Amino acid sequence: MRAHRTNFFAENIILPTRWLVILVLGLVIGWGNGTSPASIFLIGLAAAWTLLLTVFSMMGKRLPFDPYPTLLVDGAFALLCAGLLETGEGPFALGGILPIITGVVYFGFQGGLVTLIAMVVLEGVVLSVQFGNAPALAVMSTPALLMAVTGLVLGVVAQFINFLYGRKHELAQGALEQSERVERDRIKALYQVTSTLTATLNYQKVLEMALDMSANVLATKGEKPELISAVLLFEADELVVGSARRFMPADHKVVFPAQAGVLVDCLKAGQGRKISDPKQDPELNRLIALRSCQASYCYPLRTHQEMFGVMLFGHPDENYFNPQRLEILEIIGRQALVALQNANLYRDLEQEKERMMEIQEEARKQLARDLHDGPTQSVAAIAMRVNFARRLIDRNVQAAGEEMYKIEDLARITTKEIRHMLFTLRPLVLETGGLVAAFQSMAEKTFETYQQRVIVEAEPEAVAELEQNKQGVVFYIAEEAVTNARKHAEAETIWVRLKKFQPEVILLEIEDNGVGFNVGEVDRGYEKRGSLGMVNMRERTELVNGLFHLAAEEGEGTHIRVLVPL
Repeated sequence: MRAHRTNFFAENIILPTRWLVILVLGLVIGWGNGTSPASIFLIGLAAAWTLLLTVFSMMGKRLPFDPYPTLLVDGAFALLCAGLLETGEGPFALGGILPIITGVVYFGFQGGLVTLIAMVVLEGVVLSVQFGNAPALAVMSTPALLMAVTGLVLGVVAQFINFLYGRKHELAQGALEQSERVERDRIKALYQVTSTLTATLNYQKVLEMALDMSANVLATKGEKPELISAVLLFEADELVVGSARRFMPADHKVVFPAQAGVLVDCLKAGQGRKISDPKQDPELNRLIALRSCQASYCYPLRTHQEMFGVMLFGHPDENYFNPQRLEILEIIGRQALVALQNANLYRDLEQEKERMMEIQEEARKQLARDLHDGPTQSVAAIAMRVNFARRLIDRNVQAAGEEMYKIEDLARITTKEIRHMLFTLRPLVLETGGLVAAFQSMAEKTFETYQQRVIVEAEPEAVAELEQNKQGVVFYIAEEAVTNARKHAEAETIWVRLKKFQPEVILLEIEDNGVGFNVGEVDRGYEKRGSLGMVNMRERTELVNGLFHLAAEEGEGTHIRVLVPL
């Protein structure tokens, strides 16, 4: 026979029956012909065995290889009881009820029937050996009937108990499967949240998706949507509503100073904070939508370097934000923070790309202006002078010779201007000799071409740790400043200084003793100017994560300071 998987509840119902059988056997033996050592031993053995089974059942355990050892012990006990019988002591055969109980409990109704037949046959054989066939039949008739009735009753009881347990188990299993299905759906939704948010590079879309997905993941089937949510973002030093769900129109205009209450608490701690009765919060009490909420949760959108704001949630149920929901909101908050960082970086890259395009466009325009104002005019002048000299040759050879000397000087100057422009476009000395050598070469060429005095005071050790690409940016900042001073400052001398400012920062200074200018007035009308020199310098400073400062006064010259981190 194959054992059924039984439940401890059914066993606990059947165990008292075993104790009842042992008690009845003891009373029968004691009430009949008195007790004998063998009968006392058998009753004690049955009681000890049943006690062991009771202890294991109370502990929620079973014997190794159970139920086969129990069935064998009970069967042996029944046969020994039959062996002690004498004529007229038929009730002793009731010991066969114990293996029938075991058969019913562990092997079902069919197992109980097989055990009943086996015990009647075996006990009949034992009695036939002792008394003969006819007496044995007389002795076994009543016990066999009692055992059959007992087996039938116990079988029905066990089947009923197993049916109830099975039904309860099915309901519990169904509830467990439903819970697991809901959990799988939430995990799937969370995965979609993380994938979608990570792939989103639009700043505003990240905010909208974070709120929508929070509501979708936390939603329970058949439940009325009551979750209130919003993303509060920093503008200057205050929090404003960047996006919201279920907010009143007036709530969208609320500004939070973030100086008290749960908002500042979660931002300072860098962790989510849950509060009861948000109406009592000194800042959240301004939101009309939260006045019907009994619980609120804030999650900070911040890193060690950046602070975007907070995600705010509210619900009328004070027990809504349990540990499972808080864990989900924290996961969504972390992913939203990563997505905001990505969107922010993408936006910065787009702006940087636009600025680079503007710089390139300005560089082309500047080159066109320089070519038009310099070499183009000089080449045109050379052509006119050559034409004039050609006509002088026939009339005045000496005058024509003097004119040719002037043309030669103009050609040399034009050549120098073109070479200076090529130097500023790509200073090869910067690649071969470094930044200090490039500054010296710039000063020499500026004086050679424009007779503008430029003094370079540079510490070679200041640029020893500066990256090559940063050296190029620093050179172009200095070159732009020198060009502006040469064109507009009417300065006698321009100084270019480069030195260590701090162990990890270098300082670039460009100073002149020219006429200076009113910085505020120039800034106000700068978009109308044809040149973007100062804009170029500021943007190039941002490329190397530096700080740009310009100081100028009318009649007192100009002083530019650029701090560049190594």
